[in-house]
Amino acid sequence: MVRTAVAFSPGHISGYFRRIEGKEPSETGSIGAGVVIDEGVRSTVTPAATTSVRVVWQGRVTTTGSPPIEYALDRLGVSAHVTTGCRLPIGAGFGLSAAALIATLTAVNHLFDLGLSADDVAARAHEAEVVHRTGLGDVAASQAGGVVCRMGAGIHAEIIRFYPDEPLYAVSLGPLSTASVLSSPGAMARIEAAFPDRCPRDLADFCRLSRGFADASGLVAPEVQRVLAACDAAGIPASMTMLGNGVFACGDAAGEVLSRSGDVYRLDVARRGAYIIEMKP
Repeated sequence: MVRTAVAFSPGHISGYFRRIEGKEPSETGSIGAGVVIDEGVRSTVTPAATTSVRVVWQGRVTTTGSPPIEYALDRLGVSAHVTTGCRLPIGAGFGLSAAALIATLTAVNHLFDLGLSADDVAARAHEAEVVHRTGLGDVAASQAGGVVCRMGAGIHAEIIRFYPDEPLYAVSLGPLSTASVLSSPGAMARIEAAFPDRCPRDLADFCRLSRGFADASGLVAPEVQRVLAACDAAGIPASMTMLGNGVFACGDAAGEVLSRSGDVYRLDVARRGAYIIEMKP
């Protein structure tokens, strides 16, 4: 009998977005563009009498409990011990809340033999994100890989994807509460006005469109602005991770410039979405 399931989901850096409000969570979400990245969340799940969640970052337990994951498991009528692990900073705009949900539900689906399709898993993860205001479009994007342009709200809307070979580089300067931004009418109005209404042509164009959005959104903190200014001086396309106090950039010199501000993460464009790593007795 299988007693443990382990799954992985890629993360997602959102460059620009506009909220779409629906009558139901399935119709609520965002349009915009982002990059699905090869770093993400690994979730280990075992059956339990009551649900518990541990969040591990770089080998250290940082948090116990996760309302979105607990909500999603309760909606499925199952309980489990869940450990989510990641290397990237949490709350820094790398789409890790969505990745944790997708990885966990992928593992739960196989562990409890629920028979959910990949669409079902994504739908439940998206619902949990919307209900808890931890994200709008990350789940839809992370269903597969690539640089993505989401044309509608929810997981079934059209998504244009392309797969460049060049990497992104990113640095985190600290967390930013997604819920606080998504709950602010003023912030959402500025985001609405800043939205660039087209898809990116390539990775550098994605960075440029994202930068214009970030500057106009009013969300760029002074410490982020300083890093962006350094990128500007070096001629490097860069922008702010949405939503997090961090910077992503592309180009051969990006890693060196960003390294002056903290630990740099080299991120390749993911080629696929969530998958099972192993099933253990």
